[in-house]
Amino acid sequence: MNTVIAKLKERGFFAQCTDADALSKLMDSAPVTFYVGCDPTGPSLHIGHMVPFFAFRHMREAGHKGLALIGGGTARIGDPSGKSEMRKMLSYEQLDANAASISSQLDSFLGGFDGETAQTVNNKDWLANLNYIDFLREIGSHFSVNRMLSFEAYKMRMETGLSFVEFNYQLLQSYDFLELYRRHGCRLQIGGDDQWGNIVAGVELVRRIESAEVYGLTFPLITTSDGKKMGKTEKGALFLDPAITSPYDFFQYWRNVHDADIRRFLLMFTFLSVGEIESLCAPARNPNEAKERLAWEVTALIHGNAEADKALAGAKAAFGCAVGDAYGGGDKSAMPHAELERSRFEAGYNAVDIFCDAKLVSTKSEGRRLVEQGGAFVSESGGELAAITDTKAVIGIDRLNADGELILRAGKKRYCLVTVK
Repeated sequence: MNTVIAKLKERGFFAQCTDADALSKLMDSAPVTFYVGCDPTGPSLHIGHMVPFFAFRHMREAGHKGLALIGGGTARIGDPSGKSEMRKMLSYEQLDANAASISSQLDSFLGGFDGETAQTVNNKDWLANLNYIDFLREIGSHFSVNRMLSFEAYKMRMETGLSFVEFNYQLLQSYDFLELYRRHGCRLQIGGDDQWGNIVAGVELVRRIESAEVYGLTFPLITTSDGKKMGKTEKGALFLDPAITSPYDFFQYWRNVHDADIRRFLLMFTFLSVGEIESLCAPARNPNEAKERLAWEVTALIHGNAEADKALAGAKAAFGCAVGDAYGGGDKSAMPHAELERSRFEAGYNAVDIFCDAKLVSTKSEGRRLVEQGGAFVSESGGELAAITDTKAVIGIDRLNADGELILRAGKKRYCLVTVK
C-alpha cells in the first residue's frame, strides 16, 4: 500500500475509495495531482470543513500536488448534500468576497500556495459563462436521473423538497473534475463522505468523456464520542476567523473534549507523530495533559503560536480561579473580557443581568435558567468562585478584587473576565 494512503488510514482519514489498490499503485509511480473543494457560502471556514485540508497537508508533504478549489461558481446555486433546505442565495459580490477570505485562510493553513505543490483555483472561471444548451448536450447526456436520485443526498432532500437549481449541482461538481483533469492533469478528488455521490459521478464523467482513470477518496464525517457533530459549540460552529470565534474560545473547545475523543482528534487535527500521540494517551498519563497539548497544537495551526500561547495562559488563569488559586498565575488578559459600569456594582448588579451583559447568556430567560440550575458562578474578592443560585441576588462592589476585576463562569467551561469603567 502506498505510504501516504497508509498514513491517512492510520490517522483516521479513510472512509471510501473508488479503487484503493489502483490509486495506491498510481501514487507509488509518480506524484499525483489531487483536489478538494469548498464553496464560499460564508466569509470563514469552520473546523468541520478542515478535515480534507489536514489530509491535503499530509499528501503534499508526501510529494503530491494539491489544488484547493474555491467554488465561486457552484456556490451560486448551492450543494444540497447534508442540507434539509435550500441555501440562501448570496450576491455574486458577496461570494467573491467570501472566496478571497477563504483562500487567505487556506493559504495560511496549508503553508502557502506556491503554484507548484499547492495552488488555489476557482470554478467560477469555467462555470460562470457556460452555454447552458451546450452543457446539457455535452455533459447532461451522461447522467441518469434515476441514478442521481439513488444517492443519499438527493433521497433525503426529496422528502423536504429539492429545487431544480440544486438538482444541477452534481453535474457542475462532476464537470469541475473534468476541467481540472484537462487543465491540471488532476487524477484524484478528496472530500467528506457526504460528497461520495458527487465524487463518484465526477469519476464516471471523466472516464466516459476522456477515457481516463481517475479516483475518489472520502473521509469520515467527524462526530464526538457522544454522537454530536464535531465542532459544534454553544455559540455555533467553531470558525477559523478570530472575529467570529476568538482564539481563546477555539482553544477551549479542544481543551474540553471528551476523554474518549483525545487520541482520535490528536491523530486527525495535529501533525504530531503517532508515537508521541500514543505516549500522550498512555493510560498512566493524566488526560488533561493530552487535552492541553491538543488545544495548543490545533490553535497554533489555525491562529499561530503566539495566539496559542496566549489562549493557554488565559485558560490557566481561568482554571486557577476555578480551584481558588487567585487566577493560577496565568494571563487574565487572554480570557474573554467584558467592561461593565462601576455604578451598576455600587447599586447592586442583578445576577441575571450581569451574565447577560457579559454575553455569557443571550437572553434574560436563559440567564435565569443558568442561575436556577446552579450553573452561574461569580468570583469572590480573593478569586475563588462561588455559585449564585438566587435570580434576585445582587453582585456588589465588594466582589471586585484589588484590580477592580471579577470572573464569571457559566456552566463548567465558559468564563469571562469583568472589569469596571
